[in-house]
Amino acid sequence: MSIELKNVTYTYSPGTAYEIHALKDINLDIKDGQFIGIIGHTGSGKSTLIQHLNALIRPTSGTILYNGEDIWADKYDRKALRSEVGLVFQYPEHQLFESDVLSDVCFGPMNQGKTREEAEVEARKALEQVGFKEKNYGKSPFELSGGQKKRVAIAGVLAMNPKILILDEPTAGLDPKGRDDILDQIAELHAARGITIILVSHSMEDIAKYVERLIVMNHGEAVFDDTPKAVFSHYRELESMGLAAPQITYIMHALKENGLEVDAETTTVEEARKSILAALEKENSPLLKAEGGLLDD
Repeated sequence: MSIELKNVTYTYSPGTAYEIHALKDINLDIKDGQFIGIIGHTGSGKSTLIQHLNALIRPTSGTILYNGEDIWADKYDRKALRSEVGLVFQYPEHQLFESDVLSDVCFGPMNQGKTREEAEVEARKALEQVGFKEKNYGKSPFELSGGQKKRVAIAGVLAMNPKILILDEPTAGLDPKGRDDILDQIAELHAARGITIILVSHSMEDIAKYVERLIVMNHGEAVFDDTPKAVFSHYRELESMGLAAPQITYIMHALKENGLEVDAETTTVEEARKSILAALEKENSPLLKAEGGLLDD
């Protein structure tokens, strides 16, 4: 299910002293099944952008199409759109409100017209997919840890079986293990369900590891839209926008500048390991022989 943005502009408080152009002439085509990352500094327009994708915000000008239909046309069913384009907010408390976890996750499917019994089937499946333990289904959402709340919020959207899942900073505030657990499960969902995932994140390492396409927002404009490797090759320009490349990218550039023929555009640790080993083998490095495969450990 594709989303297309044509010349989309959004202005806060137009015609006043507080006028802000949050989006400026955005053109994007989001195809079925892609895993997309969106990055940008605070105030870059990324949160405003994703709220346009399921009609939470109406553009000041421009057109947004879902499967070829204008989502702001008269009589367009925007409630149905929000069932297919699910948005998980950065702060899970903004979408958790029922007395217990299972009821909370059932809310979306029941709002789609399912019975409680039918909704529970979808809710249990979604909770299992995000790794939420059954023994906690009866707890109040507000008794849960930050990571558990995020899992429940994601499950609440997944239970509606969306075609597109948008996640706004899903790992904010989590420890490294919690972050990896949630992102690994999101990646598994993407593989298992084949749905489109749009991930907004401040973590360059997370973006480099998981997404296949990366959109960079800066002052309301989409300044880059390419593979992560291609985007992070512009790391100096990203720095000027208050962003950065993954740490491994800087290491690889330093190694290349010091004479080791590695792939400087590498963005993940595994890619870096392979590139360094290949470069050392090519040079028939005494270091590689002396260490006896240390880099493989």
